[in-house]
Amino acid sequence: MGDPNIVVLGSGMAGFGAAYRLHAQGITPVMYDKNSYYGGHTASFRYETGFLFDVGPHISFTKDARIQELFADSVDQRYETIKISLNNYWRGYWPKHPVQLHLHGLPEDVVVKVINDFVEARKLPEESPANYAEWLLSSFGRSFAESFPMQYTRKYHTTVAENMSTDWLGPRIYRPSLEEVLRGALSPSAPQVHYVTHFRYPSDGGFMRYLQKFIPMGNLKLNHELVSLDPRIRELRFANGVVVQYDFLVSSVPLPDLIRMIKAPPPEVVGAARLLSCSSCVLVNIGVDREDLSNAHMTYFYDEDICFTRLGFPHMLSARNAPPGAGSIQAEVYFSSKYKPMTGTAEDWIDPVIRDLLRCGLLRENDKIVSRKAMLLRYANVIFDLDRTTALKTVHDYLNEVGIAYCGRYGDWGYMWTDESFKSGENAAQTVLDRMTQPVLILGRGLHTEAMSGRQPDAP
Repeated sequence: MGDPNIVVLGSGMAGFGAAYRLHAQGITPVMYDKNSYYGGHTASFRYETGFLFDVGPHISFTKDARIQELFADSVDQRYETIKISLNNYWRGYWPKHPVQLHLHGLPEDVVVKVINDFVEARKLPEESPANYAEWLLSSFGRSFAESFPMQYTRKYHTTVAENMSTDWLGPRIYRPSLEEVLRGALSPSAPQVHYVTHFRYPSDGGFMRYLQKFIPMGNLKLNHELVSLDPRIRELRFANGVVVQYDFLVSSVPLPDLIRMIKAPPPEVVGAARLLSCSSCVLVNIGVDREDLSNAHMTYFYDEDICFTRLGFPHMLSARNAPPGAGSIQAEVYFSSKYKPMTGTAEDWIDPVIRDLLRCGLLRENDKIVSRKAMLLRYANVIFDLDRTTALKTVHDYLNEVGIAYCGRYGDWGYMWTDESFKSGENAAQTVLDRMTQPVLILGRGLHTEAMSGRQPDAP
């Protein structure tokens, strides 16, 4: 048998993770991407005004030494190492992050009520929470839970905490002791307990520069939008008319889109894919004629009358992300088709974002805005609602049966950081490599393929 014909769908961090693993085995996959550029959500764009913006906030804070070295080598060791600074905005106050450890400076009655409810919650017996809301109430008490994380959940996840599982939490929300809460209420200083303390960012070219050494590892074909996939005859059809065959397939295509493109999937799989929820995000990128915009690299906004949920300041990641003396702001405004449908176009949100930046004091009336752009990310964050677990198992079981390896945030349908996405791609590639060496018959729903031979199945 000749070299296997392995196709990778998508050229983001997960897709190149797959290419990297296959390259280590001497295999160069063909990589297809619907866009005119590579990188997916890892892409970066420099506007004619000189401002560079990533597709959403991206920093590398992995503790995995292997991934650290891979990324460092990909940028020829040219990266910045930065101590992170995070803060929050709540009703005109700017507490440090996480808020539960930095209550100092908030209104006295708020602090007293939060601490009192925190103490009362800790007196209750520990029970397994049925949803995220129950976890928040038992962890922080009602006052803090309702004033901070529950509000943020509605803005970021576009649904209520009662409708979310706790599967996504991991280290993302710190559960403090009473002593930590008290110290943070009495003193303006508190220990750094956030899961990110330092991060790395490429010195030039934006976050997508981390991909540069991986690009030659795949035969990259851009402007190829997949429109149909037939796993029985292992055939892909693209919007530009190209039709290709594959022996093995790795996909980072979002699962709802992937299932819609597969020929004749079972009705229960179609129904399950429809239950998978994900937010969309309008990114509003603002360039300003001054750089002293913020002391924080990122700010979280809880107030529901402020349209954006989070702000990042790209010029603070690398001086080359903005012209000299200028600053940049990236605002995230979230929607979802299931829970909070988007109104207007992406560009319609530029003025509301600027208005709210003025309201909270980050922009001044005399600031000169030299760049304003907006873009829509149709897929942003996976929503861990109560439908997700069962629906995801149904979809993944089906893809396993028809021999499609999946990866990335939207293939694994998880809450993934950069290193996790890359490793997800490596794992999907390993799945393919394992299938290549299994001299067994893989039986799916009417699908029969010889894993060793790579031959096409007989027509039914």
